[in-house]
Amino acid sequence: MKTALEKKLLPCVSVALSLLLSGCATFAELRPADLRIANVWHATVPHGGKTSSLVSWWSTFNDPSLTSLIGFAEEENPSLASAAADIEKARATLASARASLFPGLDGSASVTRSGTDGDAYNRIAASTTSSGGLDASWEIDLFGKTRQKSEAAQLRVHEQIANWHEARVSLAAEVADYYVQYRACRQLENAYSVELASQRETIRATETAATSGLTSTADLALARASAASSSSTLTAQRAECEVLVKSLAQVTGGDEARVRQLLAKGKTGIPTPKNFKLAAVPADALRQRPDISALELELAASIADVGAAKADLYPSLSLGGSVTISASSLTGESLPWSFGPALTIPLLDGGSRRAVVKSTIADYDTAVANYKSGVLSAVAEVETALVRVDSTRRRIGDASGAARNYRTYFNSIDSNWRAGGVSLLDREEARRSAQSAEISLIEIRRDAVRYWIALYKALGGGWDAGAASPPQRQTKTQGLF
Repeated sequence: MKTALEKKLLPCVSVALSLLLSGCATFAELRPADLRIANVWHATVPHGGKTSSLVSWWSTFNDPSLTSLIGFAEEENPSLASAAADIEKARATLASARASLFPGLDGSASVTRSGTDGDAYNRIAASTTSSGGLDASWEIDLFGKTRQKSEAAQLRVHEQIANWHEARVSLAAEVADYYVQYRACRQLENAYSVELASQRETIRATETAATSGLTSTADLALARASAASSSSTLTAQRAECEVLVKSLAQVTGGDEARVRQLLAKGKTGIPTPKNFKLAAVPADALRQRPDISALELELAASIADVGAAKADLYPSLSLGGSVTISASSLTGESLPWSFGPALTIPLLDGGSRRAVVKSTIADYDTAVANYKSGVLSAVAEVETALVRVDSTRRRIGDASGAARNYRTYFNSIDSNWRAGGVSLLDREEARRSAQSAEISLIEIRRDAVRYWIALYKALGGGWDAGAASPPQRQTKTQGLF
């Protein structure tokens, strides 16, 4: 038989053994998220021009229509509304996690009227019983499980705010990109229209010459074929411009009439931004990107998740109490109450808690991989944009010279054709060369601005860690129908 001392020590030994078993659960160490980044840009960094901050970069276009379109997009685009809703959800999760740090109190009340009818020896007179009670509970955060859950939730709120800023940057860049494409599209349309008008004049002159017998019908067929081809190209170009209008309407809230009105008021040329100051090293540029900030926050939150899961391996202590007031017309009043601590010890759970820890460690490893991938992609985006900006800057001068000289050549050939010195075929070849060079110049100028916009986006846009977040919305309960 067990002695009295053994009976007293047995519960204490059981508790100590359970604590020891819980603490002996070993797991792989978390791998550091270190990543080596070059300390210089490998691509040519653009220089020259007046510098300005990224925050107000759109104003350097000096185009009110573009600024208005970006403003409407930020107010009415669903992607920003979705990002703001994600912030609200993260804030609600944080409030729920923080609530676990404080005691909980529940109340109850009831009134019951009861009795028994029937034979005289079974009959019980009707009576009224009323009761009310309070139940309180509080789990003491011994090993930091609740605190670390709250910390993870707080980090994810900031992560969603960073995602909201990333959505704003992407949206502004998308609107600007569509706008630049539209302006260039209209310039291309105008170039094709001018050429088509010139070709129709050529057809009329060729028809007159053919009627007089001064030129062959083959030249007339060539002139008509060239004009028909240009007309087809012009029709396709106008369709592309209309598609861009639809795209702008979509990203700015769907009001196409408003978009067309703003486009009609804006400048007809391709907007040209002024250069902005580029960070000296890649690490500085990464600090300007909200998506990288979001990845860092998710990494920190996953570390807190691991800590919370490990804390759940240990016992938990809670305090609880209740007070109940009851009164009956038959038995009178009573006031039972209770209060005391409760210790919950994880003994056998089939390995579920250890599995949760391993799952959170795997989530951390995923966050590390996503962070490294995001950093590498961010650096590559900036490097690519730098290469393209530098390339188009160099090409514009050559393209301008080509367009100017091809047009001069065409004017000379056109004069010789009108004097009968060259054939219509020679004139058409010169015209196509001049037109191709002018179209190429418009496209290079368009691409140059688009690459500047891509560089703006790759550098994080008008965002910084201290930027304002969307305000909390006031939720109203309303019927759905």
